[in-house]
Amino acid sequence: MSNPAFNSNPAFTNNPNRAHSWGQQQGQQFGQQFGGQQQYGQAAPSAQQLNDIYDRPAATPQDTGRMSIDGTIVKTAMTLGVVAIGFVVTMAAFFAGLEGPFYALTYGGALVGFILALVNIFKREPSRGLILAYALAQGFFLGGISTMFEFLLGMPGIIMQALIATACVFGATLALYAFRIVRTSPRLTKIFFIALIGYALFSIVNVVLMLTGATQNEFGLRTMEVFGIPLGLILGVLAVLLGAYSLVMDFEMAENGVKRGAPAKYEWSAAFGITVTIIWLYIEILRIIAILRR
Repeated sequence: MSNPAFNSNPAFTNNPNRAHSWGQQQGQQFGQQFGGQQQYGQAAPSAQQLNDIYDRPAATPQDTGRMSIDGTIVKTAMTLGVVAIGFVVTMAAFFAGLEGPFYALTYGGALVGFILALVNIFKREPSRGLILAYALAQGFFLGGISTMFEFLLGMPGIIMQALIATACVFGATLALYAFRIVRTSPRLTKIFFIALIGYALFSIVNVVLMLTGATQNEFGLRTMEVFGIPLGLILGVLAVLLGAYSLVMDFEMAENGVKRGAPAKYEWSAAFGITVTIIWLYIEILRIIAILRR
């Protein structure tokens, strides 16, 4: 089991029955082309030609059209850059006094982003356009809710606090993964998905109660206290831990794709998965800070 963003792509699976070894296939083609029987009448390569061949630099993943860590980093940065553009556009609409467009971008971005997320998750072949469209829609949504917390609910500085905290969680998780300190395991992954499903069900129930007026505050059931601690704070910390583990799975799946020699187009799938997790982390951290400051 892994991040749903990777499940439909055989490039990232650990299942040998589903895995497709592109690197092995390319190696077989190479061997058939150059290691096969010499054709009758074909001149043998000269010593100078052989030296020139051996002196050539080794082909990089970019040269062979295969997935690479560098390519994944670049595409993730591009995707997050588009999120940032959408974020700024929505904030600009707010400061320009365009109330209608501001709310349209915020709630429309949430709806369109959700639909595009599902499309990208279940699409077997990655689409750069759809992934970037998802990033833009989510940027609109994030810019809107962040502006509401910062200016409409009177929480100055909350955007910067949430951005810094999200960057810290991402950086710490990446460092722990890079130094081989944290890894996934089948047991932890099962626990992760059980907790994730439970958290998702709670969130759905909470939203329904808020929409029907059963609860009258902006956070719904999250304001309930357990031993004097807001339930939303406890769940928020749990969600951040789940998000950090999801990042570890994202990194692992991307690394698997590189090791398998997957086509470079799957760098967009890896970038999408990482972006989804970062957006989730930002929302949860923003909500934690808001609950602490209310």
